[in-house]
Amino acid sequence: MPAHVWIVTVVALLAIVAFDLIVIARRDHAVTIKDATRWVLFYVGLAAVFAVLLFVLSPGASGSEFVAGYITEYSLSVDNLFVFVIIMARFAVPSMAQDKVLYIGIVVSMLLRAVFILAGAAAIAAASWVFYLFGAFLVYTAVRLALEGDNDESDFQENAVLRGLRRVLPLQHDYDGARLVTRTGGRAMLTPLVIVIAAIGMANVIFALDSIPAIFGLTQDPYVVLTANAFALMGLRQLYFLIGGLLERVIYLNVGLSVILAFIGVKLIIEALHGSHIDDIGAIHLPHIGIVTSLGFIAGTLLVTTAASLVKTGWDRRRTETD
Repeated sequence: MPAHVWIVTVVALLAIVAFDLIVIARRDHAVTIKDATRWVLFYVGLAAVFAVLLFVLSPGASGSEFVAGYITEYSLSVDNLFVFVIIMARFAVPSMAQDKVLYIGIVVSMLLRAVFILAGAAAIAAASWVFYLFGAFLVYTAVRLALEGDNDESDFQENAVLRGLRRVLPLQHDYDGARLVTRTGGRAMLTPLVIVIAAIGMANVIFALDSIPAIFGLTQDPYVVLTANAFALMGLRQLYFLIGGLLERVIYLNVGLSVILAFIGVKLIIEALHGSHIDDIGAIHLPHIGIVTSLGFIAGTLLVTTAASLVKTGWDRRRTETD
C-alpha cells in the first residue's frame, strides 16, 4: 500500500480509539447488554465498511483477504474473552472499572501486536522457509488446543512479570472506583487496576503468538494483517460484555479453533512447498487453496462449532431438568 494510505488508515484508527476513550469517560454506569450490542454492531459495521472500500479501491484479493483475516482474528480472539472473565473475577474488578481496564489493556496489546506483525512480515520477506516454521507451529498449536479440552481457571496464572510489578510498583490493596492512581496518607499510590491492565495486555499478546501466524497463512500483506487485527481487537471489548456469560455454552469452541489453526497451518506448509517447486508428494497432488476456499472453510467451521455447542448444552440442560 502507498505511504499516504498507511497514514490515513493509522490516523483513522487512532481517531476511533480516541472516540472510544471519550465514550468511556462520559459513561456514568456499568456497560449493559444494550450498550454492548449497539457497540458490537458499530464495530462490525466499521469493519464491513472498510472491507467494501478494499473491494472497491484496492486491486487484487485485498478485500477477500481482509474478510478472511478479520473473521479468523475475531474468532480466535473470542477465546481470549474466557481468560478476561477469569482475570476480572480473580482480581474482583468493580463493574464500573471493567470497561476502562479492558480499553487500556487492549490498546496496549494493539501496539505490541503491531510490532509482532511488522517483524513477521520482515521475516517472511527475508526467507520463504518461515512459512514452514509458521505452518508447523500452527499445527502444533492446533493439536495442543484440541487436547487441552474446556477452558478453566488454570488458563490464567500470575506470571513472573505480574509478580515483579507487584514488588516494584507503589500499589495499594483496595480499589478506588475506576481510578488508576489514588492518594493514601498524602502519597500517590497505584490501584490494583494497573496489575489487571498488565494481565489483560499480556494475555492478548500471548494469544497473538497463535493468531498472527494464522493470518499470515491467509495473506502476506502487512496492511491487511494490521487492519484485520486492529478491527478485531477494537470490537473485542464490547463483545466481552455481550457474550461473556454465554461463553460456557460454546463448549466446542476449542475444537473449532483447533480445526481452523490446523487448516491454516497445512495451507502454509503447502504454499511453502509450492514455493520450493514441489507440487506433488508421491501420488498426492498438492492443491492450491485460495482465499475464497479458506474463507468458506473458516466460516463453516465456526457455524458447525457454534450449532453443535448450542445443541449439546441445550440437550444437557433439558436432561438435567428432567432428572
